[in-house]
Amino acid sequence: MKNFSKNNYSTKRNDTENRRSQSKNNFKRQDDFKRRDDLNRRDNFKRRDDSNKRDDFKRRDDSNRRDNFKRRDDSNRREDFKRRDDSNRRDNFKRRDDSNRREDFKRRDDSNRRDNFKRRDDSNRRDDYERKDDFKSNEYNYLKSKEKPRNNFNQPQTRFSSNAPQTENYSENSSKKFQLSPNERNFEDWIWGKHSVFAALNSERPINRIWCTSEIFSSEKFYLLLKDLKSKGVLIEEVNWSRLSQLTSGAVHQGIALQHASTESISLEKLIDISKSKASNPIIVALDGVTDPHNFGAIIRSAEAFDCKGIIVPQRRSAGLTGTVAKVAAGALEHIPVSRVVNLNRAIDELKKKGFIIIGLSGDGQVPISEFKEKAPFVVIVGAENKGISLLVQKKCDYLLKIPLKGKTSSLNASVAAAISLCYLSNN
Repeated sequence: MKNFSKNNYSTKRNDTENRRSQSKNNFKRQDDFKRRDDLNRRDNFKRRDDSNKRDDFKRRDDSNRRDNFKRRDDSNRREDFKRRDDSNRRDNFKRRDDSNRREDFKRRDDSNRRDNFKRRDDSNRRDDYERKDDFKSNEYNYLKSKEKPRNNFNQPQTRFSSNAPQTENYSENSSKKFQLSPNERNFEDWIWGKHSVFAALNSERPINRIWCTSEIFSSEKFYLLLKDLKSKGVLIEEVNWSRLSQLTSGAVHQGIALQHASTESISLEKLIDISKSKASNPIIVALDGVTDPHNFGAIIRSAEAFDCKGIIVPQRRSAGLTGTVAKVAAGALEHIPVSRVVNLNRAIDELKKKGFIIIGLSGDGQVPISEFKEKAPFVVIVGAENKGISLLVQKKCDYLLKIPLKGKTSSLNASVAAAISLCYLSNN
């Protein structure tokens, strides 16, 4: 019984131990499972975290990469736009500059072309007038030389040889007949050539007229001298090379020639001061379009004889102070001052401001010169024989006087009309 109970007890003990051992094993297994689960969980968390981290890094890298690409593309696009805008701006500026340059060149060419045409037309017009005046003068001299003397009974008879050639018909080739040959031109008061003209310009000798080419006028050597002389009233004409060769009869002129004046001209202001200092009511003679040097010289002679205080002549459309004028004036040019003005109308306005009365001599005048009784400083304007005083100058005159004619002759010579008028006015 005891054995049985002992066995039972041992069995029971063994069962208890087994149970304990099994329980321990179970606990151990549970711990192992728990540790394994924890390990697995930690590994899973770690893997998940690593995966998330990798995904985050990848997303971040992708985002950064996309942002970098986008920034780079934006930067490249901005630079492309900027380069394109700069290029377009440069092209626009260049096109605008080219357009402005072309327009400037075109305007300058048009202006030069107009000036050249105007100078050529003025030169041709002056040449036509000079040729016409020379033709009339030569025609008059020819007729004068062919005119038979009257009431000369002591004239010896001239015998003509039968072999003598017959005289040409006067009406045939008259223009060739009366045209002066180059050898007959008087060049005593002319100078041409660069060095000779340059020395003459730097001297104090008076100058009547200068002809030069446009290249000489704009050259560094002559530009300032010519500009200063032009402001002083010297007539300067820009002509082409062939015209200058024609004027100098084919001489080696080197692009410039000048004609000396017989006396030096003074400014209008100086002439007014001189005239008012010499007389309370001075008389000044102004010429409008008198191109004949003989008439010019005769008017100067009459003006000095009737105690006129000065002569006013325009630069253009007037005879110059040449040797012919001095010869016809018979010394009077040395005793009366002469002023050459650029514009006669502006000179008349200046004289009116100084208190002068402007008198014009015209066949259409309403007041006979014998009835004119005004006493004041006078400016007597004498016009050309064929045209008279220009309309613009007539409008500026205070009085238009006429010389009454009783014969059949309708007009007088310009110098004669001037002498009669100055005689009346100086006596009054």
